[in-house]
Amino acid sequence: MARYTGAVCKLCRREGQKLFLKGERCYTGKCAVSKRNYAPGQHGQGRKKVSEYGLQLRAKQKTRRYYGVLEGQFRHYYELAEMVKEGKTGENLLSILESRLDNVIYRAGWASSRAEARQLVLHRHFAVNGNTVNIPSYLVKPGDIISVKEKTRSLQKFKDIIEVNGSRPVVKWLEVNNELFEAKVVDSAKREDIDLEVEETLIVELYSK
Repeated sequence: MARYTGAVCKLCRREGQKLFLKGERCYTGKCAVSKRNYAPGQHGQGRKKVSEYGLQLRAKQKTRRYYGVLEGQFRHYYELAEMVKEGKTGENLLSILESRLDNVIYRAGWASSRAEARQLVLHRHFAVNGNTVNIPSYLVKPGDIISVKEKTRSLQKFKDIIEVNGSRPVVKWLEVNNELFEAKVVDSAKREDIDLEVEETLIVELYSK
């Protein structure tokens, strides 16, 4: 599947805020957003007035970039969210995005960013319910147990990742045991558990047109 391979700071500038796509490096580094709060490109400084459609589009693009998914896949998640009978479509969409395996790995503190989590999953470092899964978009469900592969546990790089992210709060819907190298999904992600600055109602308005 195609992936964005350009400078991620450019994406932050486009949204006018830090998206923390580099994980810890975004907290300590000097992001371009702090210096130039305007969109990239020759005419970026001239973009001031934003239409209703523009606001909706930016909300969708920002959410896509947070989770690192492409347009077609994002639209598919939206269609799945519409099919859920309970709850609001926008909140269901975020819950589905949170259930992606690469996001779960990041939320468990086993990666410093979702991009790093995606790479670790692709390299077959994790198993779900005892079966190796190398698909970052794999959707976990309550009751699933994600574990770190035996060989991975002894890698110094992985030990360093856990040490760096050990103090990061774990979301309520996930139980993490770093001694056993396991994480259990105890519930679906709720809107109040998602700390991202996204406006899901604008995404619903955009796709409802």
